[in-house]
Formats: sequence, structure tokens, C-alpha cells
Amino acid sequence: MNEMEFELSSGIAAFEGKNFSRAATLLSPLAENGDTEAQYRMAIMAQGGLGMVVNELMAYKFMKAAAEAGHPMAQHGLGFMYLEGECIEQNLTRAVDWFKKAAEQGLAGSQTTLAMMYEEGRGVEKDLDEAKRWYEKAGF
Repeated sequence: MNEMEFELSSGIAAFEGKNFSRAATLLSPLAENGDTEAQYRMAIMAQGGLGMVVNELMAYKFMKAAAEAGHPMAQHGLGFMYLEGECIEQNLTRAVDWFKKAAEQGLAGSQTTLAMMYEEGRGVEKDLDEAKRWYEKAGF
């Protein structure tokens, strides 16, 4: 295990153990260097003010970077940012796009959210068949 892998696993362990200030110290340089796991966790901490002051700009920057790199949980997180208008202006069309990316990678939470959006016609044309398809993929 090289030094960066060690810092990543130590940072993730600190994050999981809710030692957020230590996690931020370890993960921040890795996130800046493009590590998607570090970016995702830094986004969560920045958005929630965990181990640092709330920083919506940082949260959005890291969540978007990890999402664009294909991290399914970050895609889901970015979808929620757009859905709720947290850290970025609400945009339901973009929310649907990001939930689709995560849903296509098998994330049940995104599949369910997408199904509800189709069921309600939120950010998309109401489509009960599409809603049913996503609910079934999510295991309902």
C-alpha cells in the first residue's frame, strides 16, 4: 500500500468513525488531486459542516467532480443537490439526469427517486410506465 492509498484508507476510516476533522485533513489533498472517494466524502463534510465550516461551494465542486468521474453515490448526491436546490440553484431536469446516471449503475435509491419523479411528473413528463420500470429495477 503506497502513501496515498494509506491516507485514503485512513481518511475513509476517520470519516466512517465520525472523526470528521481528521478525515478532512487526510482527504482534502487527495480530493484536490482528483480521487473520487475523497471528493465524495469531502463534499458530504462540506455540505453538512462536518469537521469544518459549511462550505456549499466546496461541497458542490467536489460532488460534481466525483459525479462526472462516474462515482454513483456522488451522482446521486449531485442529483439531490439539484432536486432540493442545496449548494446550487434547483434544477429538476439536471436532477433527473444525475439520478439516471446513478440508477443505471444500479443504485436503488436513485432508481426509487427517479421512479417517484416520473410518477409525479417532476422534472420530467409524467410517465407511469417509466415510473413502474424504475420501481421494478429498485426491487419494488
